[in-house]
Amino acid sequence: MGRTAAGGTGERPTPGRGVLEGAFALLEALGQAREAGLTALSADSGLPKTTAYRLLEQLVDLGVVEHHGSRYRMGSRMFRLGLGWQPPPGLCAAARVPARRLAEATGASVGICVLREGRTLAVQGVPGVVDHLAPLRPGATWPWYAAAGKVLVAAASPRVPLDPLPASWRREAAVIRDGGVAVDREELVPGVCCVAVPLTAPGGEVVAGLCAMVDPAHDLGRLTRAVARTGRAVGAALRGPALGRAS
Repeated sequence: MGRTAAGGTGERPTPGRGVLEGAFALLEALGQAREAGLTALSADSGLPKTTAYRLLEQLVDLGVVEHHGSRYRMGSRMFRLGLGWQPPPGLCAAARVPARRLAEATGASVGICVLREGRTLAVQGVPGVVDHLAPLRPGATWPWYAAAGKVLVAAASPRVPLDPLPASWRREAAVIRDGGVAVDREELVPGVCCVAVPLTAPGGEVVAGLCAMVDPAHDLGRLTRAVARTGRAVGAALRGPALGRAS
């Protein structure tokens, strides 16, 4: 908001840019709904119904969106294009087995998250006890102040785009960095508590957050210890067999 066009010249956005923004607004709305009709997509994207219909039909022609009766859903081309994006190299492979074991041992919904566009984005998820309240499917997003987002923001460059941070954040970020963990006690979603730790690449950069979500009846101290152990296992896998043996 409030930014000018590229180069800071104050130029007005071109029609092509407006079309692209409208198309992506529809795709974002469709991604949230999974499947929806024209009226709902028009409302959720903020586009007039005639504009939404025209763009959706163009996306259908391209295979990015497909019809399902009178409703729309993502098309196979969007799936193929999405496979071209990957989080930090090796992250999902390194986390897959440890995350599944953590979920089996604790019953938690376990996720691997990164920061993208100022939000917490899940890139991998294992279903657990609170999936009905906060499903951890890949592509799901939350505000940056989800527990996994907090461990990432606490370690992030000041250039990461975020909404204005609360005055208390500097102190909270220092506590997270010192303790290596962020805990959410139903602050984001009622009925869901979350523990998250940072995942660190071989060079020491924090590249993702590992989170485990449970209901309030769970022992968060025990869960924190389990999540920390899993985070260390993922870190060792990211370093590779040779470095893992040397550490």
